[in-house]
Amino acid sequence: MARKELAKAYEPWDVEEKWETHWEQSETFTPDPDGPGDAYSIVIPPPNVTGVLHMGHALNLTLQDILCRFNRQQGKNVLWVPGTDHAGIATQNVVERQLKEEGLTRDDLGREKFIERVWEWKKEKGDHILSQIRRMGASVDWTRECFTFDEQRAKAVREVFVSLFEQGLIYKGDYIINWCNRCHTALADDEVEHEAKPGKLHHVKYPLADGSGHLIVATTRPETMLADSAIAVNPEDERFNKYIGKTAILPLVGRELPIIGDSYVDVEFGTGCLKVTPAHDMNDWEIGRRHNLEVISILDEQGIVNENAPEKYRGLSVTEARKVVLEDLEAEGLLGEIVDHDHSVGVCYRCKSTIEPHVSTQWFVSMKPLAEKARAAVPAETQIFPEHWTKTYYQWLDEIRDWCISRQIWWGHRIPAWTCEECGELIVAKEDPTKCTKCGSSRLVQDEDVLDTWFSSALWPFSTMGWPDDTKELAKYYPTSCLVTGFDILFFWVARMMMMGLQFMEEIPFRHVYIHALVRDEQGKKMSKSTGNVIDPLDMIGKYGADALRFTLTSFAAMGRDIKLSEQRIEGYKHFMNKVWNATRFAMMNLPDEIPDADVHAADDLANRWILHRLEEVKEAIARATEEYRFNEIAQTLYKFIWSEFCDWYLEMIKPALYGEDEQAKAATQRVLWTVLSETMILLHPVTPFITQEIWNVLPRPAGDERSEDIATLPFPEKRPDCLDDEAVAEMELFMGVVSGTRNIRTELLIEPAKKLDLLIRTVSDADKAVLEANLGLIQALARIDNVTIGPDVKAPKASGAAVVQGNELSVPLEGVVDFDAELARLDKNLGKLEKTMKGVAGKLKNPGFVNNAPAEVVEGEKKKLAEMEEEKTKLTQLKARLESVMG
Repeated sequence: MARKELAKAYEPWDVEEKWETHWEQSETFTPDPDGPGDAYSIVIPPPNVTGVLHMGHALNLTLQDILCRFNRQQGKNVLWVPGTDHAGIATQNVVERQLKEEGLTRDDLGREKFIERVWEWKKEKGDHILSQIRRMGASVDWTRECFTFDEQRAKAVREVFVSLFEQGLIYKGDYIINWCNRCHTALADDEVEHEAKPGKLHHVKYPLADGSGHLIVATTRPETMLADSAIAVNPEDERFNKYIGKTAILPLVGRELPIIGDSYVDVEFGTGCLKVTPAHDMNDWEIGRRHNLEVISILDEQGIVNENAPEKYRGLSVTEARKVVLEDLEAEGLLGEIVDHDHSVGVCYRCKSTIEPHVSTQWFVSMKPLAEKARAAVPAETQIFPEHWTKTYYQWLDEIRDWCISRQIWWGHRIPAWTCEECGELIVAKEDPTKCTKCGSSRLVQDEDVLDTWFSSALWPFSTMGWPDDTKELAKYYPTSCLVTGFDILFFWVARMMMMGLQFMEEIPFRHVYIHALVRDEQGKKMSKSTGNVIDPLDMIGKYGADALRFTLTSFAAMGRDIKLSEQRIEGYKHFMNKVWNATRFAMMNLPDEIPDADVHAADDLANRWILHRLEEVKEAIARATEEYRFNEIAQTLYKFIWSEFCDWYLEMIKPALYGEDEQAKAATQRVLWTVLSETMILLHPVTPFITQEIWNVLPRPAGDERSEDIATLPFPEKRPDCLDDEAVAEMELFMGVVSGTRNIRTELLIEPAKKLDLLIRTVSDADKAVLEANLGLIQALARIDNVTIGPDVKAPKASGAAVVQGNELSVPLEGVVDFDAELARLDKNLGKLEKTMKGVAGKLKNPGFVNNAPAEVVEGEKKKLAEMEEEKTKLTQLKARLESVMG
């Protein structure tokens, strides 16, 4: 059988496609619930079917994949469930935009045809993000792929809705909700984003009904005064508490308003008098409920002034009404001071339109009973990493309001509630009813609304396991082991999954929650299309490969710290992939078709003893870092070991043995080389699955090695405590110090790499002398030295480059090697040129005409140039001083 070979260069694209297809077709990541091993499970945070892969997804997928691949290596029975979210509002908006281009609306199609159209879109384009997840190398079980709107999830949704309704935890009622005029639907509190926007604070005079004067109210929304029900003052405010119990006249309307006392009123804000408009402000709604105030809504669902306002204002938009109201107030002499005022404005998380508080009949989940259990479970049963997010989690649960779950759209789980047209009976049922349970009539009308997308997502950890059916997956894999997610859905999703899991499974949904940070640009700014600083993960995979992107994200994924990402960093780790590839090619050139059956301990030279010791330390460090979610330490440990130790030192040190005539030493070294390389690939695999699989597939094996050619199925390398060798580490530190010290002398004094030198080492102990003498040939080869003299009595000539390593004095004689006079003359010449150029640049930067008139980037460029020249001058000055000191 012909030996497999690695290509000359690593081209990730063909490799990635090959192994991605192999893993899916062979169902490598499809676990058997009856199989061996303790359960380890993760459910993917389901991306929207409308979405495309962004850097947040890429980070999230990478971290989850590391955990899953690592736990498979630990012998766990691992299930990672993939899936997507039907994303009610977002998906409906996409299809409605398509219809608009065709000159149609959803109403033109009707509900049934419109939903058919959305399913067609989902089938054609909605799963695009799943193919992108595949490109990341995610080791999910594709045979168990789920969708929040598929048949099994629909069954779970109905089960939960009906159960909560029967327990009195779901109810229907009038309430003030967040309303998006653009999407024409209610939004939950946490679907509203708040943006600081400039506005105005308008001071309006409200005449007292008894004619004794007026109260001045400061408001940012003068148009809603048409719906005022009261004026509130703080009972402790001595300026105004005397007016409590009196009435004022509502300007432009003429209605009498009671003046009430309520401690909510901030005596420091505005004038200390608050207009109370229960239908158009969340806080005013609560005041209205406390004081039994009338609720008057003057805006319809399109944000247009309705029939509850005076006729003059009907049919106007909010903006138009504000303008007219202000003009009328001014005409009547009731408009006072108008001051600039920045305030927080709620906008729809989907379309960014301004949210309008709106009173309507909606469905709600009573949250407090559910929230109490979810709060008590953290950290008693579920731990959140980093721990500081626990406080934020508590804060939200402590301040929780009932959850508005009804949405006025068509795409989504339709609310399983029917009203009898004959007797008005409300029927909530798991199966569609055919007749009224009260009067027997068949005239039943289903509620038009659908459920908030997050309702079905809240069931994800157990609905993906087949609930409400009693499945093997539920018994084996619930609760899940870890949830990896972003902080922005801690409330949207994480807390709600906790509530639903505890309510319906009577167990937490996950044991750990790992909250990853944001991926920002290299300046630390949030990535956004408008800023133009977005780094597209698919572009990066196309340029540098998935493994380079994954390794980059892992290396910067420090717990609790945002990632500052640049394309240059991804390109840098592509070089690391090339380093791994080239190191393997070197090893393959020096390994036989069948690896020698030699004990690794047979190679008792320094290089092999040291690398085996370091391999054990790396195993321990990676296992510990993964278990503690310190992902950056996984990458940094592997990078240092592979590049700085295995490649830069070990491969160089073993060349004499590999090229030499001692067959026993060669075989022992080959066995160690193969052992370290193969186990390093297994350690690296969870972070960079593609390149490690390709390498593993071509590595030769020892006779009798029956392990799978699929590295994803291999166990974590076993510990070899007998390979721990502190003595080898101490010897290696001395050896590396001598080689590096000698190299530094050559570099500092600008001695050409090809020029051979002599080295004198004055040792401080017999032990150090023995170590250096035992590795004399390696010192000569790696430091490019002709002759080495070692001993306690060695003396250096006057003109020598010097260094000290652990008390041992290194000297490199420079007579005949360096022409001191010529070198000093060259340095003086270069310094003179440099100082002249620096003077010109410094003069330009002192010139106000240049600094003030030149483009900012030109000025910055000159400053950067000056800083670089100053750094160069420092280096040249130091080199000159070093040469002069060597000359004595």
